[in-house]
Amino acid sequence: MIGSTAGRLEVAESGPVFLSAEWRDLVMLNYEVDPGLLDGRVPPGTLLDSFEGKTYISLVGFRFFNTKLLGTLRVPFHADFLEVNLRFYVRRRKGDDNRRGVVFVSEIVPKRAVAAAASIWYGENYTCLPMRHRLKTEGLKRTAEYQWKIGVKWCMLFAESAGDPVQPQDGSLEQFITEHYWGYSAQRSGGCLEYKVSHVPWRVCPTTSAGLTGDSSVLYGPELGAVVQRPPDCAFMADGSSVIVHRGERVL
Repeated sequence: MIGSTAGRLEVAESGPVFLSAEWRDLVMLNYEVDPGLLDGRVPPGTLLDSFEGKTYISLVGFRFFNTKLLGTLRVPFHADFLEVNLRFYVRRRKGDDNRRGVVFVSEIVPKRAVAAAASIWYGENYTCLPMRHRLKTEGLKRTAEYQWKIGVKWCMLFAESAGDPVQPQDGSLEQFITEHYWGYSAQRSGGCLEYKVSHVPWRVCPTTSAGLTGDSSVLYGPELGAVVQRPPDCAFMADGSSVIVHRGERVL
């Protein structure tokens, strides 16, 4: 058992494992956005998800650890790496199951093989760029920075928090953001790929400061690039957990 009815998933019922890993030290910057900016990006068969009538995108940085293909195959020099992604949230009804999922606008990693594999197997929009990070803890104060280089300039996602991480309150925006357990990807050949992501609910800690520096419009386009340049409407850090990404299944 990986969870409860609040959103955790039964791994045994989720299909074959494509990848297992740990996702740690997440920084999640969340921005309210005009849903019209996402209309052309919503995969077939899904609908935009919202929280209290508001649509959000999230800029997320974190660390991959102990990555294994098929749950057992450790690839040399590709087990531990960084990722920064821009995502938004959708839902899909299947019978009585209201599946809440994530769609990635862009995903950055520093490993070419990781970017190539994800693009081939899932059709995700991966980019390989130089990356670096910095983590610092002083008592209850935690600082995290994730950086990526576009051309000769660096962009940086940063956050600072104080206090111990806790489980998000039921019905909170933090719970909405962290408890989407499906992934959806529009396919070049048409249709949509659906895959399940299993992990326990993450504990979160609010930030005292957070934001993005540098111009990211090359990756996200001018409109979404402008959104993430402004201060986030909500930001928090999450401790993360072990994660299982299941094999995708075409739904349309």
